[in-house]
Amino acid sequence: MNRYKITVSYDGTDYAGWQVQLNGFAIQESLEKAIQTLTGAKVKVHGSGRTDQGVHARMQVAHFDLENPFKTSVFKKGLNAILPRDIRILKVEMVDPQFHARRSAVSKEYRYFILNTEIMPPFLRRYRTHIRKKLDVNAMKKAAKYLVGKHDFAAFTANPNRVVDRGTIRNLTRLEVIKRGAEIVIIARGEGFLYKMVRSLAGLLIRVGEGAVPPEDAKIILHSRERTARVPTALPEGLFLWRVDY
Repeated sequence: MNRYKITVSYDGTDYAGWQVQLNGFAIQESLEKAIQTLTGAKVKVHGSGRTDQGVHARMQVAHFDLENPFKTSVFKKGLNAILPRDIRILKVEMVDPQFHARRSAVSKEYRYFILNTEIMPPFLRRYRTHIRKKLDVNAMKKAAKYLVGKHDFAAFTANPNRVVDRGTIRNLTRLEVIKRGAEIVIIARGEGFLYKMVRSLAGLLIRVGEGAVPPEDAKIILHSRERTARVPTALPEGLFLWRVDY
């Protein structure tokens, strides 16, 4: 079998998320159908991780196996001709059979985009979370510093009772808040993330920016390991899977 690694970019607005499911059309399903149309082979596409409904990816990584080899340049061009315009294959590579899109990843970076202004330009509504109230970015930065490092992030998973094979301890190597005019970007990088963890981190930082939660309470919430209403799940449209490193 020949193993292919693909780098995929997509607008997740009109999809039920990455993973194939019964209640809507998924990115994974769209890719598998396109590959079957092009090659005649039914394949399973394995992603580096799942993105939720409405979440986007600048550079998602996936792999699949094919019995018959295809020229990578032809493969990329052919898939992009079949796929809908909101999904694009950026790169196709033939890799070692031991490569695994999820297990071989050493880190991931997500970026959450907020437009902190009175009026949301309609052409940005799919890709920015709109918050009218002026956010205290310095307070958000202070709270973010308490969360960087290797911790038990049980308070930041959207389903605290869900059984997680590796537990709820994760190493968050970067959590930074950057302001660019009316745009605020939250950058989260780590070895791996829990279910809706990035949106939960963003949700807390937004609450801090609004003045509803003191920055110092981020440390208290983290160490409590209990999910409460003080950690809301931020809306999906502002979130992008930015990159995956191997």
